[in-house]
Formats: sequence, structure tokens, C-alpha cells
Amino acid sequence: MTVRMRLMDEGEADDPILSVVNLIDVFLVVIAALLLAVANSPMNPFSHDDVTVIRNPGQPDMEIMVRKGEKIERYQSSGKIGQGEGSKAGVAYKMKDGSMVYVPEVE
Repeated sequence: MTVRMRLMDEGEADDPILSVVNLIDVFLVVIAALLLAVANSPMNPFSHDDVTVIRNPGQPDMEIMVRKGEKIERYQSSGKIGQGEGSKAGVAYKMKDGSMVYVPEVE
């Protein structure tokens, strides 16, 4: 009887299906980790928050991505100083405590 039990145990140890089951478990863990990474991403397609992402800030190849609802806009830096038309809108003052106060220009 003990010989028969040993043969049954050896057959289970060499079963190739057990290896496949272990691989499936590993893939399920990897898939769960990827889903968590997508859920925590600021550009998550299922989130309803408005998000602004700045890549490479201050560099010549800086890029700003703004998501409002389902609309995503990308702004890429040309590396040049911008110029345009406009007028003075007001003055900003930095206070002793580090806060900023903006005083709009009266027209």
C-alpha cells in the first residue's frame, strides 16, 4: 500500500499542469499591478478630474498636457522666448510671509 501511495505522489509532482497554473497566477498578479498603475495615473481615462501635467519643466523640450473632461490639449515648447501683443493687467507683490497679492490695473 505504501508503494502505491508513493507512485501517486510522484505523479503529482511531475504534473505539467501545475506549472501552467503557477504561470497563470503570476500573470494575474502582473495584470492586477498594471491595473492599479493605470488607476493611479494622472491621465487616467476613467477619472473625471481636470489634470495638468508638465513634462521636462524649464527645458527646451518642455511639454504641457491639459485634460478637461474628455478633451486633452498638448502644448509643446519651441525653446524660444515668446512674444505677442497685450497690455499690462496689474501688479503682483510678494509679501514677507511668502504669499503673493495681485492688484489688477484699473482702466
